Amino acid sequence: VTSIKTTIAKHRPTQQNPPSQRNIYYSRMILLLTNFLLVSRPFTPFISQQAPTTTVLLPRELITRCSHSNSGNVDPDESETTDSFPSSTTSTPLPLDYKSRSTADPDAEAKFTIGNEARRERLHTALIDLGIDPDASFVNSPEFRGSAALRMYASFILPKSEGALAMAEAPQRASVIANSIAFMIREHRSHREEWLRNHDRSLEEVASTLPGSRKPLTIVLDNIRSAYNVGNIIRAAEAARLESISLCGMTPSPPNPKVLKTALGAAEYVPYVSNINTLEAVRELKKQGVTVWGVETTSKSKPLWKTQIPRPLALVFGNELVGVDAEVLQECDDLVCIPTLGVKNSLNVATCASVLIWEALRQWDEADEEDASTS
Repeated sequence: VTSIKTTIAKHRPTQQNPPSQRNIYYSRMILLLTNFLLVSRPFTPFISQQAPTTTVLLPRELITRCSHSNSGNVDPDESETTDSFPSSTTSTPLPLDYKSRSTADPDAEAKFTIGNEARRERLHTALIDLGIDPDASFVNSPEFRGSAALRMYASFILPKSEGALAMAEAPQRASVIANSIAFMIREHRSHREEWLRNHDRSLEEVASTLPGSRKPLTIVLDNIRSAYNVGNIIRAAEAARLESISLCGMTPSPPNPKVLKTALGAAEYVPYVSNINTLEAVRELKKQGVTVWGVETTSKSKPLWKTQIPRPLALVFGNELVGVDAEVLQECDDLVCIPTLGVKNSLNVATCASVLIWEALRQWDEADEEDASTS
């Protein structure tokens, strides 16, 4: 408080001061008052006396940068030379007690999970009254993974704050949430149906405008968790004009917004199918006479550069953390890997897919040229 009073009394700018000095003064006063409020105990009741805390320092450089960012078009060097404030008001780091979620009291976090089964039962009852079977309709459906309906469902059962917990325990809250979820489900399905109609129309346009057939290569994605990786793979598949993509398990599929964002418009022109079970999808491809290769680093995997890539072919790419499922690997006709030379023995799945796609195209083009030259 004394520091604030001193700064106000001694360094209040006047009309004779240039605008840059006045802006710096006001910016620093805001920072000084903010830090005073943050370190005051009445404003931090969530900090436990026994819990470990982390001290965050607010150095002079940070305050100076904030001042420059709020002082208009002022040259930083010029601001430093014209600064008339004493260093004692800003050079001393101001401690800020902050307890991150990693050091939070487990008992305090556990209270949000108490009663989650009861909330789940109430919500399911309300949804069933509206004619919606939550387990069959959207909770376990890959179609709704990452959707607004599923997020609202989860936030009601597992609230993140005391306010959300209090609202979830209100008598009629389950009915309100159920009606909101029902609306989101209808909206999601309507949007999906419209997207699928446009997708089919786009595929017909591509077939009529682009000459030649698609490359006989199918990409099988086994429980890929990242929608951004899926979007990148779809983009690569469209650029190479592949046969199709099989999205299996929990793999996000169009029209997931994150998939569409990363695909950059390519998703409309790539044939794809969604499968609940990767193993069944692989077996169906083999019945159609397609050779299936698993892309995984194992003791039985062959380096990509030493393989002769057959046609038609399906490449199976696995989850970013656990790879391709073991049963799926056993069902594959062969296993292939991309040799790595660094410390990290892995590549991003989208990068890996691009490498294999264009290696297949390269080998097939060479084979076609040889056949053309010999005939």
